[in-house]
Amino acid sequence: MTVQPTADQAAEFRKAHLPADHPSVKSGKVGVLLVNLGTPDATDYWPMRRYLQEFLTDKRVIEWPKAIWYPILYGIVLMTRPGKSGKAYDEIWNHEKNESPLRTITRSQSDKLTEMLGVDGGRVMIDWAMRYGQPSIPDKLKALKDAGCDRILVFPLYPQYSATTTATVNDVVCKTLLKMRWQPAIRTVPPYHDDPVYVNALAKSVEQHIESLDFTPDVVLTSYHGIPQSYFKRGDPYHCHCMKTTRLMREVLGWDKDKLKVTFQSRFGPEEWLQPYTDKTVEQYAKDGTKNIAVMNPGFVSDCLETLEEIAGEVGEIFEENGGENFSHIPCLNDSDLGMDVIAHIVRRELGGWI
Repeated sequence: MTVQPTADQAAEFRKAHLPADHPSVKSGKVGVLLVNLGTPDATDYWPMRRYLQEFLTDKRVIEWPKAIWYPILYGIVLMTRPGKSGKAYDEIWNHEKNESPLRTITRSQSDKLTEMLGVDGGRVMIDWAMRYGQPSIPDKLKALKDAGCDRILVFPLYPQYSATTTATVNDVVCKTLLKMRWQPAIRTVPPYHDDPVYVNALAKSVEQHIESLDFTPDVVLTSYHGIPQSYFKRGDPYHCHCMKTTRLMREVLGWDKDKLKVTFQSRFGPEEWLQPYTDKTVEQYAKDGTKNIAVMNPGFVSDCLETLEEIAGEVGEIFEENGGENFSHIPCLNDSDLGMDVIAHIVRRELGGWI
């Protein structure tokens, strides 16, 4: 029977058989890079402008021709939106750490994942990056490679696939590899919108949150970040993934379509986006006499501007202003035990054969 060497034994073998005059080479480690959407460095005009410019010049996000979009972007949007967005960010800003909640939570997810997985004798390194803003994907990939990671798992923190999210992370990863002479082997995490561990964690978070309330929601909305209808019609599977996540949640919770519904939020620009819209749906529910409602965001791994300011803040106000009485935002899974179980489960599965 042939006995396979361990990873540490193989690394020691390679090191021992290098020529005496060979330059020092770091290798044999496995990296995991968690990647979230992004965050500005501060809430005042110029940091907000830099962040929005990077985000809104991504051709995956805005698919209009540059000849049409750039005059609007640089002539109107980047003149006015940084101030408005900065005020919104300031409402949810982590002033203690002087950073956005998204940065705080993503860092914590990375730290907790390190504790859960262990470092396999120093062989596994776990880090985090942002698609837009800092820390950047190229910087973190280089740091992992320089530390000896010749295999790296990139984890775009988006359960439902969209070209506007997962694909743009993968774009940057591939562009970064183009500049490397010695490239690490790369794996990217596929969408996990229908993974039982993820779906059950969402359902459990709903049950736990409702138990903590002093009212029972008449309806719970699963609000996903929208995309333009045109993107969906060109083949983006995002809408289908969202619908399936909520359908599977209904099955776990034992609820019907009237109790757990799908809506879409955060539309931008003049195009028609995926419907029904979250804000319009909540407004109509309130006008029709619904008194108690809760909204959750299954497509967001971490709470951020779109969940804390837009949903918990703006949408809650819309509901109350139109006759609703009790509104609650169900937090994202974040770095909770349920959330970390999902992340660790996906990482362990995708590292199969590497560790």
